[in-house]
Amino acid sequence: MIFETFSQARILTGPTGCGKSALALGLAERLDAEIVSMDSMALYRRMDIGTAKPTRDQRRRVPHHLLDVLDPWESASVAWWLEQAVACCQDITQRGKRPLFVGGTPLYLKALLYGLFEGPPADEAIRRRLSEEAAADSAALHARLTVVDPVSAARLHPNDVRRVIRALEVWELTGRPISAWQTQWRSSETENALRDSRCLYLDLPRAELYARIDMRVERMIAEGLAEEVRALRQLERPLSREAGQALGYKEMFDYLDGRARLDDTVRRIQTRSRNFAKRQITWFRHLPPCRPIRPELTFAAWGLTML
Repeated sequence: MIFETFSQARILTGPTGCGKSALALGLAERLDAEIVSMDSMALYRRMDIGTAKPTRDQRRRVPHHLLDVLDPWESASVAWWLEQAVACCQDITQRGKRPLFVGGTPLYLKALLYGLFEGPPADEAIRRRLSEEAAADSAALHARLTVVDPVSAARLHPNDVRRVIRALEVWELTGRPISAWQTQWRSSETENALRDSRCLYLDLPRAELYARIDMRVERMIAEGLAEEVRALRQLERPLSREAGQALGYKEMFDYLDGRARLDDTVRRIQTRSRNFAKRQITWFRHLPPCRPIRPELTFAAWGLTML
């Protein structure tokens, strides 16, 4: 079972910019662990500055997995990532090490904790029709979801069109809301496995977190984010939809195309990053296995002493 594969793993998560990657190095050394990235954008090669990927020195210090495994024009589903995570964990534990998951992609975290609800296969006709409706009025599509599946509607932002469409698709195909399927899918066996999970999310005061995010964006600009994005434009194939939506990259495209000034671009990236962090925190608070913690208390929480 999937939970047996992850039984020795620890999870360190938290919102963007909270300091997970640096803290994880010390934790990994004390745990005799190897780090498995739980970041959907760190999967992509050539996207280093904007994703705040661990440096080469950090990777030499502690082995990292699921970094730089896809080209920017490729796509990765949650199911694909979970399959890769299982393989990484099996490899790490067979070598007598412990897996330490580090990252803040909420859907990856949820899949890691609960597994995946596969649901009915996609119906292209329904998706095409709903996509056309969303293009005309995405708010109306979200309002329809509120009627048939208020639980999912409350969780999904109206602009999260892809997942709104999937929720409506499941409703049309099965006559049951996707939230009901997901509740059934979380069996008592799953819940029991989760109670033993050791998942910490870094909980910083909001003002401190936002200040860290703003400084991090400024540092990315100084390190050459514009040049990194310009190089991506020169690749032989265009970026995938997922890679093109990465924090900072979409805004930098507008700057390079002359649609925004650099100072405005920096502010837009900072604002979008803070909003993303806020959504991440909401996710973490609604996942029972995740325990909020201050960074300086993580070692003690796992029975470790700081070097």
